[in-house]
Amino acid sequence: MSTTAIDQGHVHSTVNDLGIATIEFGHPLSNSLPGKILQKLADTITELGANDEVKVIVLRSAGDRAFCAGASFDELISINDIDTGKKFFSGFANVINACRKCPKLIIGRVQGKAVGGGVGVASAVDYCFATRYADVKLSELAVGIGPFVVGPAVQRKIGLSAMSQLAINATEWRTAQWAKNRGLYTDIYDSVEEMDEEIDALAKRLSKSNPEAMRLLKKVFWEGTEDWDQLLSERAAMSGELVLSDFTRNAINAFKKK
Repeated sequence: MSTTAIDQGHVHSTVNDLGIATIEFGHPLSNSLPGKILQKLADTITELGANDEVKVIVLRSAGDRAFCAGASFDELISINDIDTGKKFFSGFANVINACRKCPKLIIGRVQGKAVGGGVGVASAVDYCFATRYADVKLSELAVGIGPFVVGPAVQRKIGLSAMSQLAINATEWRTAQWAKNRGLYTDIYDSVEEMDEEIDALAKRLSKSNPEAMRLLKKVFWEGTEDWDQLLSERAAMSGELVLSDFTRNAINAFKKK
């Protein structure tokens, strides 16, 4: 029996002897994420956050090109009712909320382009490194929906003005430098090797820091987001309803043929 794109993908995690946890997600289609992988990613973040041996978490994706192409179009086009639609869009909401609630600091590693939900994931980590190839785009409006679920995370990180630019001009890539200038990325590097050296150095420093101080610091960083369980659920319902429209279905099919 052949495996569909919806059934593909992986989430792997490791913890080294310094207490540095690494989570890697991946999918053959430019690391676009179906619902099962999103749920596993959210669960893994939550589990490692509750693990006393873990001091800090590094979140990365597989491969050397795309960081994350966002939602799985194959799964998106298969949605036939509002409940399924809400559940699907809750996938990225669960990942963002898992990052938000995780008591450990999360370092992001963005080696390539980030689209839609990928920008949301990059916005939900606490400290984000990237390469100069890590351009960003919120393409949701181009396929008849909007960046409703990831919007709060992106807005919190780069501000309403920059987020609205991405959301409105949904087909235009913004450079990694643009994203750095607006606070999404802390630093950008010419190569993955340079970036990984810096990530390793920071993770090692944090592994020796006071865990309780880091937990309290993270709590301060995320003040004002206590309503996000409900907010992102409401946003997922908005997208879940829109995806059932003929306009959106036609837009997604046209987008897939490009």
